[in-house]
Amino acid sequence: MTHLSARDLRRSFKMGARTLDVLRGISLDIAEGEALFLCGASGAGKSTLLYTLAGLERPESGEVRFGDIPLYALPENDLARIRNRSFGFVFQAYHLLPELTALENVVLPAMIGGAAKREAAEAALGRVGLRERMQHLPAELSGGEQQRVAIARALINDPRVVFADEPTGNLDSKTGESIIELLLSLAREEKKTLIVVTHDAALAARGDRRLDIHDGMIVK
Repeated sequence: MTHLSARDLRRSFKMGARTLDVLRGISLDIAEGEALFLCGASGAGKSTLLYTLAGLERPESGEVRFGDIPLYALPENDLARIRNRSFGFVFQAYHLLPELTALENVVLPAMIGGAAKREAAEAALGRVGLRERMQHLPAELSGGEQQRVAIARALINDPRVVFADEPTGNLDSKTGESIIELLLSLAREEKKTLIVVTHDAALAARGDRRLDIHDGMIVK
C-alpha cells in the first residue's frame, strides 16, 4: 500500500543571476513500512526532496500525497498538524535545546501537540538505551547519545513516517552504524515508514530500497 507519493516535483533556487534547478521532475511511491534511503553527492537534491516529502518545503510545482491527502493543498495549520502528529524528524545537527534535559527535549513535541507525555518520553528514551541519562543536558552527552535523544524525540508522538536527514553526518563510522541500526530496528518493530538521506552507500544498503539522486533527478 502506498504511504507517501510524489508526482513531478520541481524546485529551484536563485543564486545571484543564476537559477539552480534542485528538483527536476521527481516522481516516486513509498510503501507503508518501507525503509527507503536517498543517496547522492552533496547538492544533488536529496535533502530538498526529503523536506518536500515531509511537508517542510513547498515545491514550485508537483504534488505530494500522504495516503490520499494532498499535503500542499492543505491550509498551513492542517499541514502543521500532520507534521506534528504523523511525521517524526531526525536531523544531522540533533537540534536539541541546550538548556533542557534529555527528557525535556523528548517531551517537547508532545507538549506542542497538546499533550505532555512524560511516561511516553521515558519509554522512548528507554528504547534508545538512555534510561540512565534522562536528566542530563545535551552538553553532558556524546554525539551518539544526543542523536539517540533526537530519535526518541522523533518517536514521541508515535508518527507513521520518520524522516532522517544525514543522521550519521556528525558521528564517527562505528557510532553512525549503530544509529542506522537503531533507526531501522525501531521502524521495523513499530511498523513505521522510514526515509533516510545519506551519502554513505554502505549504510544505505541496509534499507529495503535505495534511490540515487543526481542533479535533481532519480537515477534509474
